[in-house]
Amino acid sequence: MTATIFERATLGVAGTTALAIGAAIALAPHSFYASYGISLGSDASLMSELRAPGLNLAALGALIVAGAVRASLTRLSAGLGALVFLAFAMGRGVSFMLDGAPAASILAAFAIEAVFGGLCLLVFRRHAERRIAPAHSG
Repeated sequence: MTATIFERATLGVAGTTALAIGAAIALAPHSFYASYGISLGSDASLMSELRAPGLNLAALGALIVAGAVRASLTRLSAGLGALVFLAFAMGRGVSFMLDGAPAASILAAFAIEAVFGGLCLLVFRRHAERRIAPAHSG
């Protein structure tokens, strides 16, 4: 089964976004977080705690992009995209409740994560429904 243009576009954009953000966190955390108005110190432990999940996000982004390229990976990549982006959005929601409102740039990230997560979930569900729909004869 081939992926639709919508599915490929959703996974391509969401995956590329995760890949780019993850790589930026892993390779240039000071610059990345400065764009949010967050100043990082030079603590090696802090850098390790930021770079490791950054590279993890980049790897997950690459897997999400793979679903845009290989139709056999579309459903898996869409599920992974939904999980990655909705988990970030939910984590921010917990922080909003426990810590208060963050800067506008963090609120924008929350909105983007929620939208990408929702779109990936939609791709996952649509792709699953097409796989189980009975074939029409005639």
